[in-house]
Amino acid sequence: MSNEIFTPHRKSYMSTGEIFFWTATINSWQLLLWDDRYKNVIVNSLRYLSEKGKIDLFAFVIMPNHIHLIWRTNELNGKETAQGSFLKFTAHEFRRMLLNEDGRELKKYAVTAHNKRHEFWQRDSLAIHLYSGKVAYQKMNYIHNNPVTERWKLVKDPCDYIYSSASFYEKGEKRYDFLEDLRNEF
Repeated sequence: MSNEIFTPHRKSYMSTGEIFFWTATINSWQLLLWDDRYKNVIVNSLRYLSEKGKIDLFAFVIMPNHIHLIWRTNELNGKETAQGSFLKFTAHEFRRMLLNEDGRELKKYAVTAHNKRHEFWQRDSLAIHLYSGKVAYQKMNYIHNNPVTERWKLVKDPCDYIYSSASFYEKGEKRYDFLEDLRNEF
């Protein structure tokens, strides 16, 4: 019998080689990602990890204070998990950008920890294993409809939201060259 059954996992635990729905939230639900420059940091990090073969990205949306991804991690990025590397890199970039812009904004992310001064992502992101096509497509629909929800109303049609994979699946538009087709997996 496998010992993995008895090993407790954090909510963010993802098995390599499996497809997961993953959510990461900006610390205290702050609206850091409202600015497209910060969204572009996320896009560039996902592109890098994809080009290096560390991840396969199938669907995503970048909202003003959180992101949702459907992805598969393929291998470690050095000694780090792909998701750990993603969170670390984007946090460093956010800090660098805020240092160059407005120190008051940076203070919003200050923490009293022995290993860091700022925390941009809430700890323990949510990871849900997508064990079937039905579950995967349900999560993808949820992701793509985030920008049109009553809470956000960012666009009227999910395909009009630029920081999403919706137009790829609905219209065949490939805005993001690193996006893989989930329909080929199930």
